[in-house]
Amino acid sequence: MLIAQITDLHLQETPGLDGISAADHLQRAILDLNRLDPRPDVVLITGDLAEHGSPAEYAMLREHLDRLALPYRLIPGNHDHPGHLRDAFPELSAWGLDPQSILYADEAWPVRLIALDTTVFGKPHGALAAHRLRWLSDRLAEQPDKPVVIFMHHPPFQTGIRPMDDIGLLEGRDDFIRIVSRHPRIERILCGHLHRTIVCQVGGVIACTCPGTAQQIRLNLSESARLAARFEPPGYQLHQVRPGNTVTHHAVVGDYASAYYA
Repeated sequence: MLIAQITDLHLQETPGLDGISAADHLQRAILDLNRLDPRPDVVLITGDLAEHGSPAEYAMLREHLDRLALPYRLIPGNHDHPGHLRDAFPELSAWGLDPQSILYADEAWPVRLIALDTTVFGKPHGALAAHRLRWLSDRLAEQPDKPVVIFMHHPPFQTGIRPMDDIGLLEGRDDFIRIVSRHPRIERILCGHLHRTIVCQVGGVIACTCPGTAQQIRLNLSESARLAARFEPPGYQLHQVRPGNTVTHHAVVGDYASAYYA
């Protein structure tokens, strides 16, 4: 199974303070995804879909995603408004009926896709409250022999980029790690939030963050680092899920000429 991942779209009606048009970047990413050969089976969109969580931003998002020639699944990030998101994407309620969180397991593929909401409304950090952890544990126990990909916004590990770790997954991380460590069929934990590709082993499972389609976060591992965006190329990831031998590729949005062909 081939999974594409995009994240941190931060869609808004006008360019941001950094001058970046998130809508233009998303359109370019969608064009790239539509041209892929082989075509991904599904696109996972791991949060921060809108910049301010307004109904107008989600209407824009819906319009853009209607141009995506691939099935997609999405989850919220800390910039999102869960009510406005559900209004714009009523299928979220069909995928998962939890009234408190956007949680669902997609069974339509050879690999189970488990969407895990980590957001705290109105706050930048993430949290996995007891009901979310219990839901995850129950879902993983249902089909212990089927391969699984979990997708979530906040990564369940410290990245070393201090300003982002300060607003990372601050609650429930240890319990999450204990749960996933009991399930060897989890192939990947796919995350957003960091606007960079970062890889870490979590409970024996490889967890990845994905580059944003808007801007990237500056790579600065100093303890005194300040939060800063970078005008690096937008990107996405491709996850070739082969149970026990899954491979993840970092890809850059845009056309780049080849120097030679072997």
